[in-house]
Amino acid sequence: MQVNAVLDGPARWDPAIPVQAMVATPAEILAILDRCSGENTFPMLDNGYVYLAATRLGLYRSSEDWAMVIEVFGFSPRSGLPDLHIYTFASNLHERDKPESYVSRSAFDNYLARHPNDDSRFVFPVEGGPWQDEEDGELVAPDASEAIVRGQPCPMPQMGEYEKSGVSLEAPPRVRFFAWCRWLAERRREAVLGTPAERRISTLPEMKELLLLNEWRHPDLLGGELPSHLSSFQQFAKVLAAGDPGLYQPNDEPNTHWRHWPEGGTL
Repeated sequence: MQVNAVLDGPARWDPAIPVQAMVATPAEILAILDRCSGENTFPMLDNGYVYLAATRLGLYRSSEDWAMVIEVFGFSPRSGLPDLHIYTFASNLHERDKPESYVSRSAFDNYLARHPNDDSRFVFPVEGGPWQDEEDGELVAPDASEAIVRGQPCPMPQMGEYEKSGVSLEAPPRVRFFAWCRWLAERRREAVLGTPAERRISTLPEMKELLLLNEWRHPDLLGGELPSHLSSFQQFAKVLAAGDPGLYQPNDEPNTHWRHWPEGGTL
């Protein structure tokens, strides 16, 4: 199988390398994504409870199965710490929750029935600590000098560094925690997004990576769009169905940067 990892722009494909037969039709794949959107298990980038900071999308395939992984890093004041939400949509999911994780077998069976093709996992790249204000966890502590990200110290930026990263401060010199997360995502993107093992936590081990994208056109679910409405996801479905990353030729402007979703986190 042809394997490509592409961060931005169209995939590179060698037509001399044969591709696999379809594991599903594009229509079947899009129907699953649309159904998950209707059941609120597909990522909404303007989620009112999460301040978006960074995203990434990966496509994976084996000879028999397909998977799409969407990573969303952001900050929810209700959670207290920034988190990386890893959404996986697939024909066959890996390492699902065990029955003993549920209060009863019927609860487990109900979970599987409601989520046959989707799974969610959370990773916390940023450790809790004194860099969050003790009285208001939505603010960076005024005397904070560093935070711990992926086990490593990360110096807090100077005021001017936020603007250089395109992040506006609402009431300087105080810094909202989500603003710091957006600065962090700009400066240390790989640290806040998943490791190869994390982003593949729910994909079958034999799957190969076809595409890895930092930006794409995402549906405005609140506005009534579904994945199947967008040429980007129509093309993703074709890539997954045929195993051919060359079928992704984006023709719409990407909108996955947090600036495109100003309502995120405002509830």
